[in-house]
Parts: sequence; structure tokens; C-alpha cells
Amino acid sequence: MTTKVHGNHGDFAIEAKGLVKRFKSGKSFVEVLKGVDFDARHGDLTMVMGPSGSGKSTLVATLSGLLRPEEGRVDMLDVDDLWKMSSGKIDKFRLDHCGFIFQGFNLFPALTALQQVEVVLKFQGLSSGDAKRRATAALEEVGLGPRLHQRPTILSGGEKQRVAIARALAKDPQILFADEPTSALDGENGQIVIRLLRRAATEHGAAVICVTHDPRLEAWADRVIKIEDGKIVDDQRHTPDPNAVLASHH
Repeated sequence: MTTKVHGNHGDFAIEAKGLVKRFKSGKSFVEVLKGVDFDARHGDLTMVMGPSGSGKSTLVATLSGLLRPEEGRVDMLDVDDLWKMSSGKIDKFRLDHCGFIFQGFNLFPALTALQQVEVVLKFQGLSSGDAKRRATAALEEVGLGPRLHQRPTILSGGEKQRVAIARALAKDPQILFADEPTSALDGENGQIVIRLLRRAATEHGAAVICVTHDPRLEAWADRVIKIEDGKIVDDQRHTPDPNAVLASHH
């Protein structure tokens, strides 16, 4: 059967083959990804772990259409080889199908929590009324109902990260990329964030790909992929523990 069903656990949201990425360093090139194969399924929370400089953020950038690889292909949803598309089409694909959560939150200082989420939905073509309803629902889902009209300066780090998650989830993305989403947060706020990522996979059927070097997050994952020096060195599926507690970093 070749039909791809949104949220069907058996199909791949992403399948990448032979990804190579080089960066110029002085007169020579440094190979940051060395022929990486990668896939991710709908409904799975996939952790990509590795030390700083291992290539994990570069991998996510090439998978998500942000950084063109020198070699390799990325098949995503029903698109054969994302990188064969024009940059405008890649941007549109990302807007329509992907959500992004970054460690730096990437919020607009002048906008309220509600406006941060609304602006993305309006970009997608929703009417003002629909955008407001969907944005409100997404912020309520992450526990920010009482903070809808606050600007980032008033919000804590954990609340800012939840606005960023609401903004990503409001689009109901089929693929959600999270880059170090808990690194700036304490244990309690990290716990809220990882629960929301887990829920995006389990309840929204998204393929959630989370780059982290935080070992506390492993217990929540369906799959843990370890990358070192531009190569995948370990790839394990396991059963997530819904009762895992994120102790604070010592």
C-alpha cells in the first residue's frame, strides 16, 4: 500500500540518504556530515543526540530545508527530494508542513503571545478570526491561557519556550523540529516542554525530531539516534516512559 496517511505510525515522514555537508574553513573544507542516512516516522519522538560539534544541528538544518547538503537526498511526506525544489517552494513546504522550536525562542519583542502565534497562521492564509481562535487554543494547550496578552519581556524563559511551542503546534505540522528546546530551562520547565513534544507525537501524530545533548530527555523518546563526528554511531528504539521525571541539572 503506498498511500501516506497523516499520522499513520507505519510510514516515514522523512527519509534521507547519503547526506554530506561541508563547510569552508580557511583554505580547506571540513566535512560535518559524512554520508548520513536518516528516517523518522509519524507519531515518533526521535532524539538526535551527540556532543557539541558532532553535526546534529547541521543534520536537522539539512533535513528541514534550511541548509543545502553537498550530496544526498531528503524525501519528506509526499515530496521526492526536497532539495530538487526551488528555494521558494522549499520555504512554502516548510511553512505548510513543518514546525520549528529553537533554543533561543525567536519571538518578536513587540508582539504579545497571542500575536506571535497568530502571525504564522495568517502567513498560512487563515482569516483573522480563524487565526485568533487557533492561536488561543494552541496557547491554552501549552498552559498559557492567562498570558495571551503578555509580551516576551514579561514572560519567563519557560513561558517563552511554550509560546514558541504553541506557535509551532498551531499549524498542526506533520513534522516538528526542535533544536535544544530545554537547554535554557530548569528541570520543571524542561519537563513541561518535553511533555508537549511527546504529546505532539502521540496525540497530533507528528514526526518530532529533537536535537539535544540533554541525557534527561532520553526516557521520553521512541528512538534515540547518536551522532559523533558527522556519522550515526548508534540507533535504538525503545519504549518511552510517560512517568519520567526531569530532575534538575546538578
